Amino acid sequence: MQNSLLQSLFDDEERRPMTVSELNAQVRGEVERRFRNVWIEGEIVNFSAASSGHWYFTLHDATSQIRAACFKGTNYRIRFEPFDGLQVRVRGRLTMYEPKGEFQLMVESLEPVGEGARRVAFEQIRAKLGAEGLFDVALKRKLPPFPRRVGVVTSATGAAFFDILNVLTRRARSVSVVLIPTRVQGENAAFEISRAVRLANEYNDGAESAARIDALIVGRGGGSSEDLWAFNEELVARAIRASTIPVISAVGHEIDHTIADLVADLRAATPSAAAEIVAQRETDICSALEKRSDDLLRIMSYRLLEARSRVQRLSMSPVFMETLHQANARLERIASQLSPIRMASKVGDNKTRLGLLSQRADSAARDVVDGKMKDLSIFMAKLDALSPLAVLGRGFAIAENEAGLILRDAGQVETSDLIKVRLAAGSLRAKVTSVEP
Repeated sequence: MQNSLLQSLFDDEERRPMTVSELNAQVRGEVERRFRNVWIEGEIVNFSAASSGHWYFTLHDATSQIRAACFKGTNYRIRFEPFDGLQVRVRGRLTMYEPKGEFQLMVESLEPVGEGARRVAFEQIRAKLGAEGLFDVALKRKLPPFPRRVGVVTSATGAAFFDILNVLTRRARSVSVVLIPTRVQGENAAFEISRAVRLANEYNDGAESAARIDALIVGRGGGSSEDLWAFNEELVARAIRASTIPVISAVGHEIDHTIADLVADLRAATPSAAAEIVAQRETDICSALEKRSDDLLRIMSYRLLEARSRVQRLSMSPVFMETLHQANARLERIASQLSPIRMASKVGDNKTRLGLLSQRADSAARDVVDGKMKDLSIFMAKLDALSPLAVLGRGFAIAENEAGLILRDAGQVETSDLIKVRLAAGSLRAKVTSVEP
């Protein structure tokens, strides 16, 4: 006690008096050091919710009371709004308001005590979320007809996960299971559960279709209402409603209902029952396929029997017999037309006819060729008569100037011009010595 605050206050050797501010400051420091994390149980009175979002109230028991404050940054995590007369358990740190010398508890968590208080908190949350429409049937999503992958939000060490795994292994071996582990009771359990639901949805957003989670089981095994309270938290309810993955709540036993049950797309009484819902999808599909297969086999057998009966009836009818007789007669006529002797005679006639036609074609072709050759000779003679070379052959010549133009007039050249003269055989160059028009 030598260095304690009380000893310093009453030490005879201490002569300098302390100011009130100094005293309160030292007391505050000592209190905050020694009472940094305390649990207090009491009844709330004088509760007030300030416009700033902070809560102020007094905790009291039969003989004492203490002021308490819960700031906005903390109370948004509390699942209900306190009220006068509510018995609560509070965790916080003790401090002192120096200007007035009053002790004050800075609340960091708050939970109701007793079943009656929890029921009131439960009804508050249900009324609030119900007014927002979070329980509307129209918002509930349907499970896919054949879930291939199921996510499970529960404790990794609890019996709930192993119950789910056993049921699916036994009844739906094609369904794979993804565990998203979380605490399911105690402080921060609600935060972890809601975070696990969000993580499952974030995984789906980036996963390929075949790897996505088709359904989500959120729950735990049975327990007291206090043990199950995390599933009544508003934080969990909003995460379930925001999930794009259909959610099956599986909290506790038959008698236990939570806010999570109300907001989920489907409710199962236990984790095993939730797994049965998923497994039933596969069982239903297999049963439906088996029934369809039996129906198809029965229909095909009936149709085949009906067709056989119809064939038998038709084979005995006069109309069928007459049709068959006519078909046989026609077949006989066709067969007679295709007899070898008759076909050989037709082939011989066609060969003779083909020979005559071939001779006629050869004669006609020769006549056409001879006529065309005569016409060609006549055209050749006419062409030769008109050819410039033929004219040259008769002693005429063609004169050209140096540019290669044919001269038709003596005025086209002048004296001393060089010209080219083409003859029937060869050509020569000449110089104009005189021009006679």
